[in-house]
Amino acid sequence: MQERLQKLIAQAGVASRRAAEDLIKNGQVSVNGNIVTELGTKADPEKDHIKVRGKLINARLRRRENVYILLNKPKGYLSSAADPEGRKLVVDLVKGHGRLHPVGRLDYNSEGLIILTNDGDFTNHVAGSKKIPKIYEVKTKGIPTAVALNKLRRGVLLDDGFKTAPADIRELKPTDKNGWYEVTLYEGHNQQIRKMFDAVGHSVVKLKRVAIGAVRDPYLKSGMNRSLTKDEYDQLMGKTPAKKTAGRR
Repeated sequence: MQERLQKLIAQAGVASRRAAEDLIKNGQVSVNGNIVTELGTKADPEKDHIKVRGKLINARLRRRENVYILLNKPKGYLSSAADPEGRKLVVDLVKGHGRLHPVGRLDYNSEGLIILTNDGDFTNHVAGSKKIPKIYEVKTKGIPTAVALNKLRRGVLLDDGFKTAPADIRELKPTDKNGWYEVTLYEGHNQQIRKMFDAVGHSVVKLKRVAIGAVRDPYLKSGMNRSLTKDEYDQLMGKTPAKKTAGRR
């Protein structure tokens, strides 16, 4: 059966679908020896020889199984499958599953839950969804006023011109010098939470993602990983109603 090339490349685990589109546009994909640059091009892996950067991917498509890994990312790891600067990568923490890529991002100095997979369709759905909440525990320098917090809840204009969507912010127990908050976002602007609190004069000193949709795991230690359960996968893909909690307890 014919399918779009970018979908086949993502299914082969070579790259996410978005990255596969770039490979096609850059002339790095060929079908039956002919370079393809049109994104709408389809191919049948049972009949056509599909190459990416000169390497045949048909065998990968035949033997590949989808993998979904939940990782508790430590600070000091880049949420990427490659880095020209040679920094440590989240994919370095997960071995034995072939080539994986992170679903969305969690910035270098942040920690917490991130999913790694070889399924481009899953990545596009979860990373692009505005219905899957991402929940964070946030420690700030100083304690923002109630006025400042309400401004963040309504949405705030950042220095880069981006206006944030309304956010759920629940106050946790503060210390004498630091505020603690649970922040729920439905969007993924780069370093959004840090920029939000910067906008009200209180920098973030610690940021940890504790949930992706219904997926939680308070017992997963930093740097460790496990496979998503079928229920977690189904909830993220909208196949079953999301529960309030998920993961091991």
